Amino acid sequence: MYIPAHFSIKNAELMHQIIQAHPLGVLVTMTPEGLDANHIPFELDAGRGVLTAHVARANPVWQQCGNGMDALVIFRGEESYISPNWYPSKHEFHRQVPTWNYEVVHVHGRMVVQDTEKFVRGVVGRLTRKHEAIEEKPWKMGDSTPEFIDGMLKAIVGIEISITRMEGKAKLSQNREDRDRLNAAEVLASHGEVELSQAMRKAK
Repeated sequence: MYIPAHFSIKNAELMHQIIQAHPLGVLVTMTPEGLDANHIPFELDAGRGVLTAHVARANPVWQQCGNGMDALVIFRGEESYISPNWYPSKHEFHRQVPTWNYEVVHVHGRMVVQDTEKFVRGVVGRLTRKHEAIEEKPWKMGDSTPEFIDGMLKAIVGIEISITRMEGKAKLSQNREDRDRLNAAEVLASHGEVELSQAMRKAK
């Protein structure tokens, strides 16, 4: 990924936050048929340096990618179009153009298939607890019959990616005048893009 120095995220903790806030990653792998991409919700274990997930057993990705194969997972954070009209300097000098601001993290690692009931049950349980936490009455696997859950678990395969490196990019108008960056952030906030607006206000 092309990352100009002023857009680079150096802080690993900030990259972890982006992943955790936007866990639907794009798993990119090389298969015998060429590059493949799968959209999968991941769990990050920052302490162990791994991403875990599961795929449908019918998905050939877990068979096409041997254990230890290189993989790339892309996590997209907040993003939005930025109009040059939002920059005060545009109205003075007319030397601005449209752009797109965004946050993204690329995770490189080696993928291992974990085809055991214990592993997939753990992944599903942790993902469920995390994403059901906002519900008034969170769903849990125990809400269904053991026979049904056992059948569903047999239909998926676990994967684990040992992280070798991460790249983070936050393109937040850091290369603009402060007044332009801050005014664009205000306009985004008025459009409901609160998270990206806040990130732009903090950007230097």
